[in-house]
Amino acid sequence: MKDMRSPVLFVIFNRPETTAQVFEVIRACRPPKLYIAADGPRPDVPGEQDKCRQSREMAMRVDWPCDVKTLFRDENSGCKHAVSTAISWFFKNEPEGIILEDDCLPDPSFFRFCDELLAHYRDDERVFTISGSYLSNDHFISMESYFFSRHFRVWGWASWRRAWEHYDINMPGWPKIRKSSVLKKIGDNNIIYQNYWKSEFDRTYSGKINTWDYQWLYAHLIHGRLTILPRVNLVKNIGFGGDATHTSNTNSLEANLNLHSMQFPLIHPEAVFRNNIAEDKRIDFLHFGIEQFKHTKRRSFHTRLRSSVLKRLNMINSWRSIYKS
Repeated sequence: MKDMRSPVLFVIFNRPETTAQVFEVIRACRPPKLYIAADGPRPDVPGEQDKCRQSREMAMRVDWPCDVKTLFRDENSGCKHAVSTAISWFFKNEPEGIILEDDCLPDPSFFRFCDELLAHYRDDERVFTISGSYLSNDHFISMESYFFSRHFRVWGWASWRRAWEHYDINMPGWPKIRKSSVLKKIGDNNIIYQNYWKSEFDRTYSGKINTWDYQWLYAHLIHGRLTILPRVNLVKNIGFGGDATHTSNTNSLEANLNLHSMQFPLIHPEAVFRNNIAEDKRIDFLHFGIEQFKHTKRRSFHTRLRSSVLKRLNMINSWRSIYKS
């Protein structure tokens, strides 16, 4: 593999086992700069202080020429603020780079993929992020190495300071955006899409969802920016389980994704535009749970259809009775 050029932000917390696995891939790829951010232990969780300490020790085993910077918190800030402020700290120091959390296991080719595309789209304001996740065990059948989507992927990604400057964890413009036709345009007049994101952004804005990433997706959508997604899955989440904050369902599609390698040299799309065909391969709907809304809509449709058919059959039978009489 070529020597890495991009700095890496490694966000960790209380899982030394997954931290060690992800760190070994980082270690093999030897980034020139490594930023390590760690939230503090929760005082009411037994044994967490020791797990946080072990995780930090795992992430600090740097044995290659590397400039290491750390942001280790003594107190717990929670997922929402710990991750978002770590990213802001990273981009305050670096104009661009790669972000990995402690449960996101990348294929080594992920780093070269990000390296090349960070340089390729450095000055292209239409592109906000480069994601390593393609949430399907099928390849997207295309000669091109990646495509553009409206939806950001949190499991292994890269970006630029110029893009992160649009991030606001409080989403101050949401009440006004909610009343406008912005989501209608973004969702191509799909009422299911609109209702789903209205609900999720309402919960995020009110603080009912303790997360940082919906605000980042919100920034993508309202500014009309794009995410690069690879044609094969380059990052696997290995943190599914009972102790996970947002990834507890071990039977889900996302928990059982395969890891693939990107082929080089990269084949670039001819133009920068959202690929509707790739988005419609169900991966966006499944990932964000919109598929549930689709199923609900479909059941409702079939219920109405069945009712209509029964009414018509009853009418036909009535006509037959009248005709026979």
